[in-house]
Amino acid sequence: MNVLVIGAGAIGLQSAFLLAQAGCKVMVIDQSAAGQEASWAGGGIVSPLYPWRYSAAITALAHWSQDYYPGLGEALKQQSGVDPEVHETGLYWLDLEDEDQALAWAHRHSRPLHRVGMEQVHAAVPSLGEGFSSAVYMPGVANVRNPRLLQALRAALAKLPNVTIIEHCPVSGFINDGARVVGVQTAQGEMRAEQVVVAAGAWSGNLLATLGLKLPVKPMKGQMILFKCAEDFLPSMVLAKRRYAIPRRDGHILVGSTLEDVGFDKTPTEDALESLRETAIELLPGLADATVVKHWAGLRPASPEGIPYIGPVPGHEGLWLNCGHFRNGLVLAPASCLLLTDLMLDRSPCIDPKQYAPAGRL
Repeated sequence: MNVLVIGAGAIGLQSAFLLAQAGCKVMVIDQSAAGQEASWAGGGIVSPLYPWRYSAAITALAHWSQDYYPGLGEALKQQSGVDPEVHETGLYWLDLEDEDQALAWAHRHSRPLHRVGMEQVHAAVPSLGEGFSSAVYMPGVANVRNPRLLQALRAALAKLPNVTIIEHCPVSGFINDGARVVGVQTAQGEMRAEQVVVAAGAWSGNLLATLGLKLPVKPMKGQMILFKCAEDFLPSMVLAKRRYAIPRRDGHILVGSTLEDVGFDKTPTEDALESLRETAIELLPGLADATVVKHWAGLRPASPEGIPYIGPVPGHEGLWLNCGHFRNGLVLAPASCLLLTDLMLDRSPCIDPKQYAPAGRL
């Protein structure tokens, strides 16, 4: 099968990888360089920020993907020579207002989330600030170094003879043959395929609009900052008041993030920088003496309840969606992309596809 994937982020690249491994001839097109949008800009926590606050649809994809990530990281390292650094640190949530609900959710889903005393937290995370009164902890939660994950996927795809990646090639619309989509119009001319997958993140709604379809996926800006510390400065991820700190293996610490409804504006702002720095110092006072190495913004593909669209577009044969993952694209990518591949190849789906189907949701 000849497949064209629009979007070279974590979703588009993993979709292409699985389809290519299954024997499809795959072309990936992106309007900029591969892996430079939301997938690059995120923090890479392999968990929704507050998993108990999401629907069963998110939980199903998240649990499948969390179990899959360590093996994926190792496989990509072997195939590409780039280590995505799937780093298991565990995660502390501090001063939760819905702690009882979190623990009840963990019990229902057999997830290892439990209360810990603050004395124990400070012993495990000596760099944590004072002023927090309660904590819950989930061991085994990992973060992935998302820029390296994207590099690994790009390199692994480059080694496959049945994959072509075309960058800096905006798509302006679709080519139709009756009720069937048979390709796309691009800045480099027409490109045709038997099947077309839209995995264009925050830009997916604009593409579907060219077919007269209203896909409720829109950009939500998020800003992050990065510090460099000693490698043992922060041994575990910590999250409080909707902000988080994520340690990389080499001592880099990410702190994020904002949530801003400002359209497609990706400009980092001084207000956000100051707010994030204040959060960072409140969580980890030692960061008061650390320099902000980098400050950036990305555009999350927001969708109702954060439930992605995965599956065929009714009335437009040959057109598929894998988009609208909001804040959880990296978390949900492995399961989302396998589900899409299962549906496209008419295999038994890894997860019940009904709750993600575009039918009835466009």
